[in-house]
Amino acid sequence: MRFLITNDDGILAHGIECLAEAAQPLGDVFVVAPDREQSATSHSLTLHHPLRPVQRAERRWQVDGTPTDCVMLAVEALLDERPDFVLSGVNHGQNMGEDVLYSGTVAAAMEGLALGIPSIAISFAGGDLRADLSHLREQVTVLTPLLQRITSLPSFPPNMLLNVNLPPIPADRVKGVKLTRLGSRVYSGSLKPMKDPWGRDIFWIGGGSISWSGDSDSDFRAIQEGFISVTPLHLDLTHFGMLESAGAWWPDP
Repeated sequence: MRFLITNDDGILAHGIECLAEAAQPLGDVFVVAPDREQSATSHSLTLHHPLRPVQRAERRWQVDGTPTDCVMLAVEALLDERPDFVLSGVNHGQNMGEDVLYSGTVAAAMEGLALGIPSIAISFAGGDLRADLSHLREQVTVLTPLLQRITSLPSFPPNMLLNVNLPPIPADRVKGVKLTRLGSRVYSGSLKPMKDPWGRDIFWIGGGSISWSGDSDSDFRAIQEGFISVTPLHLDLTHFGMLESAGAWWPDP
């Protein structure tokens, strides 16, 4: 089995090393990742300058582009054969609820799916890198069996990726795995007004507080309870309920 691994935290991030280590017992691992952090780049492509892949070691490249760029470049140019799975992560920080719309981690898995490759996005729902580092390294012990189980499914569902979130606790305290739906989150105070050195208004996006809501089967509740959350996602954003009731709001001429 061949795995393509990427992320949005950059090729030097601790999480990508954990993911590569977890996948290593299951097959051949190829890493193609951004040369710097690309968090919140979503599904963006680099269109205004050429991409430059640099091979750092055998089966390992860094790219001066986005996570989506990395997957496209790996599949179309760098790898001799298509991978069996695209694995994106391990992201430091959760990707739950509306986060999946902004996440470069999830977008890389979406690009794999768009290219017809089964894909999994994996995130660690911690907030403090120094405090979480030991727990993140421990996740290899739960990731390997989880990946083995997912990749050995008789038929991986088509047109679907899996969004996995790991609880920020020691691996031996993880209670199990729950299949979940997306919760909902609201950021408060995330826009910080400031002044530049010349007294002009500037704004910094980030920080603030987060509040979550969702049913008992939502991703953030699974994390709160110490479970691994696995949420199936697909690219089709069509609101089928609206289509079915189209006659009520868009009558035929």
